[in-house]
Amino acid sequence: MIDTLDSKDGGTDKPTVLIVDDEPDLLELVALTLSRMNLQTRTAADVSTARRLLKAEKFDLCLTDMRLPDGDGLDLVAWIQQNRADLPVAVITAHGNVESAVRALKLGAFDFVSKPLDLGVLRKLVGSAIRLGSRGGAERTSATFRGPRLLGHSEIMEQLREMIARVARSQAPVHIFGESGTGKELVARLIHESGARSEGPFVAVNCGAIPTELMESELFGHKRGSFTGAVSDKKGLIQSAEGGTLFLDEVADLPLHMQVKLLRVVQEKTVRPIGESREETIDVRILSATHKNLGELVAQGQFREDLFYRINVIELRVPSLRERASDIPEIADAILHRLGRRTNTQSPQLSPEALELLQSHVFPGNVRELENVLERALTLCTGNTITPDHIKVRGTPRPATMDASPLDEGAETNSALGDKLEDMERDAIVKALEKTRYNKTAAAKLLGMSFRALRYRVKKLGIE
Repeated sequence: MIDTLDSKDGGTDKPTVLIVDDEPDLLELVALTLSRMNLQTRTAADVSTARRLLKAEKFDLCLTDMRLPDGDGLDLVAWIQQNRADLPVAVITAHGNVESAVRALKLGAFDFVSKPLDLGVLRKLVGSAIRLGSRGGAERTSATFRGPRLLGHSEIMEQLREMIARVARSQAPVHIFGESGTGKELVARLIHESGARSEGPFVAVNCGAIPTELMESELFGHKRGSFTGAVSDKKGLIQSAEGGTLFLDEVADLPLHMQVKLLRVVQEKTVRPIGESREETIDVRILSATHKNLGELVAQGQFREDLFYRINVIELRVPSLRERASDIPEIADAILHRLGRRTNTQSPQLSPEALELLQSHVFPGNVRELENVLERALTLCTGNTITPDHIKVRGTPRPATMDASPLDEGAETNSALGDKLEDMERDAIVKALEKTRYNKTAAAKLLGMSFRALRYRVKKLGIE
C-alpha cells in the first residue's frame, strides 16, 4: 500500500515537490510515485530552470540529480541554502558515489537517495521532508522542551542550541563529541525531538557495553537457527530504530570488524541479519558520540577513516562545565529541585559561599559530577541551606574555617601553588600545540576547551 500525505491545513492545496533531472524516464517515474502520495510535482531539466522556478513559486521539497547539463546538483544545494534556507533539498546520487552525497549533506542537503531508485526509500525520504516542512517553527521549538532540557544561558550554550536547531532539519549523520558527563545523549535526543523523526523511535546503544561476541546479533539481529542458541528470529537494534534515530554512544569502542558492517549501513542504508541471505532496507538517521578523539584513533589505525568521514558529516561539540561556570547556579538549582521531588522533600537553597565554591571548581566529571556533589550535599544538609561544609569536591581547597592539618603547616604559599599550577597548564598547552603542529583549533579540541579559551590562556601564560 502506498503512503499518502494529507493536504496542507486540511484544504485542497497539495504539497509541491520540484524534481530536477535531465532524464525524462526518471522524471516520469518520480513524478508518478509522488502523485500516488497525494503530492503535486513540477520538473526542471537543468539548474537555471530550477532556480527560476524556485524564485517564482513555493515548494515544499526539491529533489535534484547530481549531474545536470548546465551545472552540478551541489551548486543548486548551495544556492538553495543561501536563498531558500527553509526549503528541504535532497539529492539523487549515482550508485556507490557516497562522496558526492557526503558533500551534499555538508552543504545542507536534507538527505540523499542512490540510483537505481528504491521507491520505498524514496517515499520515506519525501514523507519525512514534507512532514518537516509542514511543522511550524513554534512546534519545532517546543519539541525541544518535551523532556530534559539543556540548561544555561551562556553564549556557548546558545550557540549549541542554534546548532541543534540547524542539524535537526537535516538527515545527515551527526557526531557529537565532548568530555564524559557533558550531556551528549541529551543533545542527541534534542536533535531527534526537534526533527522530522520525532514521532519515530529513539534507540540509544552504548557500544562499549555490548560484549564483542554479541555485538553483531544485538545490532543487526539474527534468524532462527543461524547459530547455537538462536532459537527464534530476533530484530536488531538498528531495525528497531526504523523511521527514527539510532544513537551510537561511545562509537569509538566499536571493534574494527563491526566498523566495516556499520559503514555499509551508513552508505547503503541496508542491514543483513545473521543467517539472512538478503539485505533489508532501513530508514534510520544515525547519530554518534564519544569522549575520545576519533581523529587520533584514525591516525593510530584504531578507527576506520572511511567510517569516520561518513558519521562525522556534521560535528557537534558539547562544552565542558568549566567553560560555562556562569551556568552552574541555574543547573544546580534544577538538580536540587529534581532531587527534592525524588525524595518528596523541600529542596534546600545554596548559600552564596557554597555557590562560589561550586563555581570555582573545575568539575572534570562535568554535569554528572555536579549532580553527585549536590546529592551528597543534600544528604549531609539538615537545614534549609547548603553551605560549603556540605560540599565535598575533588581538588578544591577546604574552607579556611576548618582546622589546619599537619600537611598545611609549612606548605607552599598560595602564590607558589598558583605558580606550579600555571607551569603545569603551560606545559600541557605547549605539548598540545606541538602535537597539532601549532594548529590552535585542533589543540583546543585536544585540551577539551574552546578556541577562545585557549587563545586567552596562551596570551595570559605568555606562550609564544
